[in-house]
Amino acid sequence: MPEQRTTASRGELALAVHGTEAEQHLRLLYDWLTLEDDLRGRLRLRSRPVAEGEMGGVLDVLTVALGAGGTGALIARSVSTWLSQRRADITVTVKAPDGREVSIDVKRSQDPLAIIREVERLAAPPQE
Repeated sequence: MPEQRTTASRGELALAVHGTEAEQHLRLLYDWLTLEDDLRGRLRLRSRPVAEGEMGGVLDVLTVALGAGGTGALIARSVSTWLSQRRADITVTVKAPDGREVSIDVKRSQDPLAIIREVERLAAPPQE
């Protein structure tokens, strides 16, 4: 199976799910995030290119268009809550357009304030 790539375009955060049944969990995360009013219309599931021998593309990234301030905190809070309800051993990696990233697993989701700070930092433009 090809390696998952977590890529973000300018003005987007990219979220990837790693672990068992990653594609299914990515769809569930997408469904969960669409319940947030402030994220509606800003979410998109992307497939990686079809590899040789595959019948179709595999979903590998959920992108979130960044908007007004607070998007990072909203994403972090929602992802933390979603992860805390999972029984599977999965991790969500959030990547900023400039390549900075943070990984959140089921165990770390128990400290949502720390995760919110980290994802807010990713959502903010990099300081030079």
